[in-house]
Amino acid sequence: LKSFEKVDAEARDLLDLLELASEEEDESVLAEIAEQLPGLEGRVRALELKRMLTADDDTDVIVTINPGAGGTEAQDWADILLRMYLRWCERQGYKTELLSKQPGDEAGIKDATFVARCPNAYGYLRRENGVHRLIRISPFDANKRRHTSFAGVSVVPDLGDDLSEGEIEIRDEDLEVSTMRSGGAGGQHVNRTESAVRMKHIPTGFTVRCEAERSQHQNRETALKMLRGLLFEKARREREEAFEEAFMADRADIAFGSQVRTYTLQPYTMVKDERTDHKVTNAEAVLDGDLDAFIETYLLRCADKQQETTSNGSREE
Repeated sequence: LKSFEKVDAEARDLLDLLELASEEEDESVLAEIAEQLPGLEGRVRALELKRMLTADDDTDVIVTINPGAGGTEAQDWADILLRMYLRWCERQGYKTELLSKQPGDEAGIKDATFVARCPNAYGYLRRENGVHRLIRISPFDANKRRHTSFAGVSVVPDLGDDLSEGEIEIRDEDLEVSTMRSGGAGGQHVNRTESAVRMKHIPTGFTVRCEAERSQHQNRETALKMLRGLLFEKARREREEAFEEAFMADRADIAFGSQVRTYTLQPYTMVKDERTDHKVTNAEAVLDGDLDAFIETYLLRCADKQQETTSNGSREE
């Protein structure tokens, strides 16, 4: 409320100043107002975005990236997406922790999971959930042909201990747990200790993996939190009648016709969100983490649809 009152007072002050400048035809005051408008517009937009978030959105977030079919090409694309989201989190000041990362056979990654910690992190990033498509000249093709690659992004809340026992129940008999050695550099401990944990929820088929900690027990606890987040997200989407089968589907389903965003690098550069039709031509900036416009556009669209639904319901009553 204080933030709203501050912005409202600032807008009124500028309006009064504008009326005064118009009466006196003072161009220097008009120039001063013009300088202050972009900042005010940005603060208003930030408040609009916060208005669209719910209590469920105000939590940390767990992001998992899987390549689609396509071998090295798709694995490299998944790695590019991982860097893009980590760069976006860095721009926002979010603290991130890599929970799991399996390197590809030649390049890229087979999968990766990280957690981002900041208020409303889940609220902003959960709209990134879905299939992302890349069109480019493949650096792995000696004939320099154009390739299309897919990768799936799964976004769930990091619930911690916020849920009561009855809300998301995970029974021991529903879990299939296996351990293995962590991948990548890490010294003797990584090479000699099976601390990484893979956990499968048998009723849903959801599978998570964690290797961030040295302790197998800690990795198990983190994997359990990741699984709880997946089940919570599934329940939320079912409540909204918007749960998509491709959310955690087989990688074979990460393909044409299911993408939420397309990144084109050849024969022209453009990034287009298939849900909102928002597009930008500076694909390099987007891949470097400049995602704000896409996130904001989708949030605003959701708010407009919600307001339209509410208005129609009021008229029917």
